[in-house]
Amino acid sequence: MVHRTIVTASSALFLAGPAFAAPLCGELGFAGLLAKCNRGEPIEITLASGKPLGKGPVTLQSGAYYEMRITADGSAELAITGAPFFRAIWMNEIVINGIEVRPMGIDSLEFDEAGTATLSFIAIKPGSYEVKIPDTTSDSQKVEISIQ
Repeated sequence: MVHRTIVTASSALFLAGPAFAAPLCGELGFAGLLAKCNRGEPIEITLASGKPLGKGPVTLQSGAYYEMRITADGSAELAITGAPFFRAIWMNEIVINGIEVRPMGIDSLEFDEAGTATLSFIAIKPGSYEVKIPDTTSDSQKVEISIQ
């Protein structure tokens, strides 16, 4: 009797199919997850001495494509770190001054002068994360990001 119950329960799970977050659009087409309809709003991060990094918490949807634009104003040599967040996404590319880099993963980015880096990625692993200026404790020096 117990064996039959286990078989019935496991069959129901198998027939139900995999659980996954729905993309932002119904038909992804040939581009798949990189399709234009599967793109969320850009995330703007500003690296400036004494100024907040962003405008509050950011919520992303697992399976959706995003761009994070990190702009440094050159007022100080600043970095942004967030290894747990960077491990929870699939990085498509980082574009710096027109140079496209396709990394396996990153830990941080440091800006010695003014400039912009654009990270394009797909949010993967649900959870709560943060990107921040290293060795800071102020809430304005970090951006909380949740992937649902």
